[in-house]
Parts: sequence; structure tokens; C-alpha cells
Amino acid sequence: MSIERADVIVTSPGRNFVTLKITTSDGVVGWGDATLNGRELAVASYLGDHVASMLIGRDEDRIEDTWQYLYRGPYWRRGPVTMAAIAAVDMALWDIKAKKAGVPLYQLLGGASRSGIRAYAHASGTDYQALANAITGYQELGFTAVRVQTGVPGLGQVYGVSAAGPGVRYDYEPAKRAADGSAATAPTEESWDTAGYLAHMPGVFERIRADFGTGLRILHDGHHRMSPIEAARFAKDIEPYKLFWLEDCTPGEDQTALRLVRQHSTTPLAIGEVFNSVYDYQTLITERLIDYVRSAVTHTGGITAMKKLLDFAAIYGIRSGIHGPTDISPIGMAAALHLDLAIHNFGIQEYMPHNEQTLEVFQTSFTFDDGFLHPGEQPGLGVELDEDAAAAFEYTKAYLPVNRLTDGTVHDW
Repeated sequence: MSIERADVIVTSPGRNFVTLKITTSDGVVGWGDATLNGRELAVASYLGDHVASMLIGRDEDRIEDTWQYLYRGPYWRRGPVTMAAIAAVDMALWDIKAKKAGVPLYQLLGGASRSGIRAYAHASGTDYQALANAITGYQELGFTAVRVQTGVPGLGQVYGVSAAGPGVRYDYEPAKRAADGSAATAPTEESWDTAGYLAHMPGVFERIRADFGTGLRILHDGHHRMSPIEAARFAKDIEPYKLFWLEDCTPGEDQTALRLVRQHSTTPLAIGEVFNSVYDYQTLITERLIDYVRSAVTHTGGITAMKKLLDFAAIYGIRSGIHGPTDISPIGMAAALHLDLAIHNFGIQEYMPHNEQTLEVFQTSFTFDDGFLHPGEQPGLGVELDEDAAAAFEYTKAYLPVNRLTDGTVHDW
């Protein structure tokens, strides 16, 4: 058998997704996620214009060889567009292999290492009371871990914080379209004040511990907005509240910047959702500068590459915290869950449920029960795309926002 077709499907059931469909000569179909939020068409073009024709006639069982062929062959390596395209191919080939074997994918990765996958939810609010209501709601759903984000006094909309009121589903989509729902022409701009944030957040964590006790696992995302010395001071300031992790406290491009944070604090650190290669982690892992790997399977070369990255991290006692918001399609989420279930050094899994429209397009077999996820026992990844449903949702251009400091300077996320 061999690969007969490779088709790229772009759909937008509330947000934009890029999916690769690979079909073998005997009719087995594999699905891969290639979504790159805010830059979807760049990956769709890479796949459709350059990769698809390279796959025709290749042996679908030669997953490692195909990965290396796509990574090394074009000369231009790494980068989010290239690695998302490779990831889609890799997921689809693993999906096909597991379907041919008649087993869920995790069985081909060594079998289950646990019975379920602990998940964390996104709890946020423009003020503390809204945040506390969100935390309570997630606890009632069975979550034992929550990422907490809140508004900062004096600022308007803050990235990662839902402005919805209590009881309203948190379905925050940072990539924004025009106000009337049509295609965006440029990113929106949000204001940011690091000093205000650093003064405000420790008090929020203090109140959470007072109200919810020490049993709740608290996570927080700094969205790369602190300088290394600011991040070091912040990590030290919040030590009394024993966070599960502080994520993306400073821009990760300079891996050595995490040395300063590590020297000053014992707060666990997570980073990597904007990374796309094991080389982005080399110093961080070998010097034990982080505690959790935050990459997405979709953006880091797929299952083949993520398994190697997490095995490398395991040598140094570093655990997984795979990126999993709803700008990862259900296909990419399923790939993460199969890895989560199989690897030894699992830490925790990010989980935002997809909206009803998305689940009309992507039929899933993974489940959530009392705080834990499971990929299910369906052969392959356990996700199938309904092409007729996908065709009903046309792509609409959307952009992630740009942050500016109060003096007008463009700032990190």
C-alpha cells in the first residue's frame, strides 16, 4: 500500500482550523491537525503547494523516514509553519497505522501508563469575584487544577481573561475578527502595565488560597510579559502560595534567561507553547531550568517529535504539560491525549472544551470525567472529520492581538 491522496481542509466553526487528510491506496484515511492560530493559510499553503505532492506514492508505514524526509529535505528547517505541516503529516500517518492495527494509538506507543489524564481548566475573570465564581464552577465539574488569570486594575481587556459574566461559558478566542464577524484587516491592540500586574497578582493568589485551601492546584500564565529580573522577583513573591507552575514568565527565545529566575525562586516553571523544536529546549532541559514542557503536538512536529522531546525531558526529571487550548483542533488534542496516556513523565494536560459547532465538524471519542481525560478505545486517534459539515464553515481571517505598554511601546505577550 501507499499514500494515494493528501488533501488540505480549512474550516471555521467559530474559529479557524487546518486539517490534513491522507488516504491510502486501499482506502484507509488518516487525519492530522495543522492549525496555527492567526496564520492558518500559511500552513495550508505549505501543505497544499509543497508537501502534498511529495507524499503521493510513499509507503504510509514509514513514519520516521517520512518525518526526516520532510524536515531535512527542504533545507529550511524548524519554524512554526514548517513544523505544523510536518505535525499534520505525522499525526495522519500514526492515525492510519493504528487503524490498520485495529488499536487506539496509545497502544502503539507502549500502552497506557495511567488510567486517566489529569486536566486543568481555564478560570478567569475581570475581577476577583468573577474569578472565584469561575474556580467554583470548575471544581463542581470535577477539576482539581485551574489556570487562573484575572484583570489588572487600570487596564481594559487583558489577553487570556474572559469578559463574560458568571455562569457564561468560557470560550475565549484571542484571534479576533472584525466587530461584525467579517474578516479582520489588522490585529487589535491591548494595553499592558507590568508594574501594575506585579503589584496585583500576589494578592490574588493569597485570596485564592484563603478561599479554596491548599488542595487546589493553581497554575498561572505570565504570557512572556516580564523581563528576567521581573520574573525572578515575581516567582519569589508568589512562593508562599505554592503554585503548581508559573508559565511563560519571560520570553523563551533566550533560554539562559531562565537561569536568573531559577536562581531566585523554587516556584515550578513551565514554558514552550511558542516553541516548535527540541532545540528550543536544549539548555532548559539539560540545566533543569524548567519543570514542565508546554509544547503542542500540532506545533512541534507531531507525535514522533513530541515523544522524543518528552523522553529527553524525562532523563532530567522534567514532566509534560502539553498545550491544549481550543485553537488546537480536536485531532491535535487527541494526539496529545494518546501521548499523555503512554508516557511515563506525564505532568498535566491543558483542556478547554471545544464549542458545539467544532464538535459537529470533528467527531471525537475522547472523554472527560471528574477531572480526568481519556482518549478512548477507538482505533487510531479516535477523531473523524465530517467534510460536509466542515464545508459549511468558511475561513474568516482573524488576528491575535498586539500588546502595547502604556507608553505605546509594542510589548511581548
